[in-house]
Amino acid sequence: MSPRPRPQFPFSAIVGQDEMKLALLIAAVDATVGGVLVLGDRGTGKSTAVRALAALLPEMRVIVGCPYACAPGAPQGICDVCRDGPEKRHRTALVPVPVVDLPLGATEDRVVGALDIERALAQGVKAFEPGLLARAHRGFLYIDEVNLLEDHIVDLLLDVAASGENVVEREGLSIRHPARFVLVGSGNPEEGELRPQLLDRFGLSVEVSTPSDLALRVEVVRRRDAFERDPKGFASAWAAEEAKLRRRIAQARRRLDEIVVPDGAIEQAARLCMALGTDGLRGELTLIRAARALAALDGEKEVSLAQLRRVAPAALRHRLRRNVLDETVSTTRVDRAIAEVFEA
Repeated sequence: MSPRPRPQFPFSAIVGQDEMKLALLIAAVDATVGGVLVLGDRGTGKSTAVRALAALLPEMRVIVGCPYACAPGAPQGICDVCRDGPEKRHRTALVPVPVVDLPLGATEDRVVGALDIERALAQGVKAFEPGLLARAHRGFLYIDEVNLLEDHIVDLLLDVAASGENVVEREGLSIRHPARFVLVGSGNPEEGELRPQLLDRFGLSVEVSTPSDLALRVEVVRRRDAFERDPKGFASAWAAEEAKLRRRIAQARRRLDEIVVPDGAIEQAARLCMALGTDGLRGELTLIRAARALAALDGEKEVSLAQLRRVAPAALRHRLRRNVLDETVSTTRVDRAIAEVFEA
């Protein structure tokens, strides 16, 4: 028997970093928001929060035997293996939501998949060995130090993010499989900038920093130390809070399509993006989707201006044009525009 996995640090036990936690919850409710970029200091709980959220989410139902964890009853998002074998659709199972790390040094074959050399040599069969993108389907693809990712891997991610499919044509193989995941990246801006094309693909961008409040720092250390000394006991102590948050996410997912977005909210979102000079319409779309997911989390029936204001910094701060005559940081510029547009 394989050993049981070590408990993850509970999401509800994370101290501070409220904007990061909210952005991850929004992405968990509505994956079409476009993923989350977390920028800031090292050791501020970025990877801990991602793994904690995945452990918190309800298990997902998959088709048994599918190498890509396809969802039953979803003909638009299944692979050729499941499409060609309808009898397999009756056999399903519940599995944890995957969190897949994409290392900076990962090769293209490891990311997209390649020929299974072992089967080719032993059996003379051309078989496909799925890569990291296949493993991340319907889950989270986490990239630490995403700003240092090699350009050819960035190009691959951009193609898959745009289409929701991974296409591999090499070594006599022609494979196409679904690859839809929540992209989560983290990094330190001082170590390099992201390519604009990849930056634009993240729906939400949040900033984290080392706590400057003494009481907050003490509580972070206290909880982390308690978890390290007794992971099971600490997780058990937070089980009730985790269950409450899990129910909140599940309920938000169910009511998401019922949330009304008033024309006034759309108009204010457009006014805000115009005031900030964002390119294209992706800013408005992301802002509305994030506000809708937040309304679902809050148990509301329609999107309010308060929810728009709350998600606007994360949805828009990374979409601003640089102005050499205005050195104001992005968050301050968004806050200033929010005050001007909403108060007017």
